[in-house]
Amino acid sequence: MIPPRRAEAGQVLQPERDRVIDLARFFCLALVVVAHTMMVSPVLNPDGTVTSYNTLGNEHWFEPVVWVLQVMPLFFVAGGITGVQSWRRLRARGGNTFDFMQARMLRLIRPAAVLLALMFAGLWVAQLAGVDPQVVELMVAGAGMPLWFLAAYLAAQLNLPLLARLHGRAPWLTLAVLTSLVVAVDCLRGTMPALANLNMVFLWCAVQQLGFFLADGGPLVLGRRALAGIILGSNLVLGLLVWLGLYSGNMLVNLNPPNLTLLLLGFSQAAALQLFRPGLARFGSLATVRRFIAVAGQRSMTVYLWHLPLLAAMSGLLLLTDFPQPPGGTAAWWWGRPLVLLALMGLLLPVLALFGRLEERPTSPATAPSRPAAAVVLAAVVIYVPVADAALNGLTLGLLGGGAACFALAVLLLGRIPVRLVAGSGPGRSGPPLPRPPLSANVEP
Repeated sequence: MIPPRRAEAGQVLQPERDRVIDLARFFCLALVVVAHTMMVSPVLNPDGTVTSYNTLGNEHWFEPVVWVLQVMPLFFVAGGITGVQSWRRLRARGGNTFDFMQARMLRLIRPAAVLLALMFAGLWVAQLAGVDPQVVELMVAGAGMPLWFLAAYLAAQLNLPLLARLHGRAPWLTLAVLTSLVVAVDCLRGTMPALANLNMVFLWCAVQQLGFFLADGGPLVLGRRALAGIILGSNLVLGLLVWLGLYSGNMLVNLNPPNLTLLLLGFSQAAALQLFRPGLARFGSLATVRRFIAVAGQRSMTVYLWHLPLLAAMSGLLLLTDFPQPPGGTAAWWWGRPLVLLALMGLLLPVLALFGRLEERPTSPATAPSRPAAAVVLAAVVIYVPVADAALNGLTLGLLGGGAACFALAVLLLGRIPVRLVAGSGPGRSGPPLPRPPLSANVEP
């Protein structure tokens, strides 16, 4: 755990940046973006219909690769580390559970609300202009794909204050109960498939809980042999479950809805994060790396939310042109992936310039009261109505518009965060509305 810096008079200031968490988050995001450029592959069939072919998801040789590179558990482990530290700092400044929920939702849904609104407006105009409905549907699907992560991450973060309290009283029991719930849902999903969606909460909360242990124990809570043993043991158990036929060996299949395999990967990745922490810390301390990661970390949610809609839009629009469309998985298709990635980065740059600041939390004067608990709870409900509908029934153009309206209403309900609850503020002084250098985006209020 990174110790806080102290002023000369003994006053506690901000904690130093945890460069390892910065690197972990950037690595996860970069890998997800690159992987999605190798998965989205729309096909225009001879009869005029459009289908979407998931190239990597249907390649058997890729299963052992994605076993190693399925980094979504690592993202939730990192979220657990920074989340529990943020919660403890907020409580020290007099904040409560609803203040924490307000801050977390604002960070996530402000950029999402704008994305959904612009997507709805653009696709509605495209439909009126006579664009093929299947192309519009493909783009709608691209807008909906990031929503599952938004729902899962929000569920884990909004439950964090309760889980942090339970962790403080009985850490191992809390993790054991969450793990038991994951296993119970997996056992029942064959007879009641709808129950599988409960693991969107139980599974990711359990993985987040691993981050609590790392936040409590410091960077080397276990020896190198013990950490290597956890990595080996969790993967051996995972391999046994796959060999017995209880779970698929394809970690993309296991992702939605999630199951026990991702918790085992979470143990492995949490241990790997600790095992390689000294080397990662040295690499992250390099001036060039430090500056680049600090900038990228402040706009990570915008990149995540926008990259798939932009990729789907680019792919869909290309179907309307005579531009060569090699079949997915062919040599020409693979050679074109770097060009697709470069084009996507080019599209992301103006988006980051226009909408990146939406990730910053709006603050009100220090004298402003906290939002009423009822408003915060209502905002959470308003958010989850369209998200749950999209997860269970699929995203439609109408639901995209409804979701944008619900997210906008939630932003209004949440309002602004009082300055006293923002990192850098305290009695008798006020700080910036967001952590500033040398702080990182992972040091959050």
